[in-house]
Amino acid sequence: MARLHDIVIDRARPAATARFWAAALDDYAAAPYDDAELARLRAQGIDAPEDDPTVPVEPRIRGPRLWCQLVPEPKRAKNRLHLDLPSPTPETEPDRLTALGGTVLARHDDHWLLADPEGNEYCLLPAPP
Repeated sequence: MARLHDIVIDRARPAATARFWAAALDDYAAAPYDDAELARLRAQGIDAPEDDPTVPVEPRIRGPRLWCQLVPEPKRAKNRLHLDLPSPTPETEPDRLTALGGTVLARHDDHWLLADPEGNEYCLLPAPP
């Protein structure tokens, strides 16, 4: 049986997007850059982690990774797939997410529609009881 391993997000700036999602999500962190990872980048002609074309955001416990990858084209239309984020504080959480670089797009009766720093939409929902 297949299992979900990665959710891939196409980006113009993968490292910045990875930092946003690592800060936005509980129990996730951007993958660290140890000596082996820095050597891998240098072998590809990349001198700084900020220029890494593929940056994973890894779960600390369990779940799929978010894989931020460099693509040359900009986002052009509405997402066909988006993330739903439950929050125990959905009325104040948009303030935290916008402080990280997100944007509030709309407030609906039962959820918020937001975008990450590069415009990919996601929803903020009340946490289930």
